[in-house]
Amino acid sequence: MQSILRRTLASSNPLLRCRASLSPRAISRHFGFRTIVTKRYTAEHECVAFDETTGLGVISITDHAQSSLGDVVFVELPQVGTEVSQHDQIGAVESVKAASDIYAPVSGKVEEINETLADQPGLLNKSPEEEGWLCKIKLSNPSELEELMNEEEYQASYEH
Repeated sequence: MQSILRRTLASSNPLLRCRASLSPRAISRHFGFRTIVTKRYTAEHECVAFDETTGLGVISITDHAQSSLGDVVFVELPQVGTEVSQHDQIGAVESVKAASDIYAPVSGKVEEINETLADQPGLLNKSPEEEGWLCKIKLSNPSELEELMNEEEYQASYEH
């Protein structure tokens, strides 16, 4: 007797196969779309997750940055519509131990900010690169991503 999972994976119905595999790549293969997200890091511990399909970069601080800061109590973010250049100060993070400026890892226009951080700045500690994202920037020069570090280079930069 075949297991339910094996029957589901062998099914000719792509919806059943996708649900069983739970793989985003599998889902995109069956439905004909593909999203490529590139993550890059700065020496100042900012991260940008760039979605080639939308042209948006989700800006966050890294887990290393949040752990160095300690408990975050306040986050200052840029205004939606602001044009920023790479390396411009776009905000600040205050914690019980220190305050730190946030710099734009890329140039572009701020399309959205994470308004939840106003009431829940601790999301930066809980999930800095997911729930605690800072803002979304429509990149004006995606080639700037090439100047930033990949994950391995970033980790090596602070492990010395």
